[in-house]
Amino acid sequence: MVKETTYRGKNLEELRAMGYAELANFLPARARRTLKRGLTEKQKKFLAKLMASEKPIRTHCRDMLILPEMVDKSVLIYSGQKYNQLNINIEMVGRYLGEFVLTRKEVTHKAPGVGATKGTRSASMK
Repeated sequence: MVKETTYRGKNLEELRAMGYAELANFLPARARRTLKRGLTEKQKKFLAKLMASEKPIRTHCRDMLILPEMVDKSVLIYSGQKYNQLNINIEMVGRYLGEFVLTRKEVTHKAPGVGATKGTRSASMK
């Protein structure tokens, strides 16, 4: 028996059947406010293009709220250097595209170089 995935007690079909005003009651405060204000023209254009296409859509629109109709779609999101692919699932509803694609690399430091510490100050440079 496979457990059905839900978002706050609602399955995917129920979420898709809701209007934005009703859906907003199940979302966190920031997402609720975004829906209350309405989507921007850029976001509406992206959503229409995503719904019409079967292939992943490239976008810079990192502030796009993930809506139930976007579930099971694939998106290429720009991180500032390259496009990273994101497959959207039901757990992502109510969050933003930019949350899943990091823009900064983790800093990794190597061993200090010659002359960086007191012990290596007098070491030969060969």
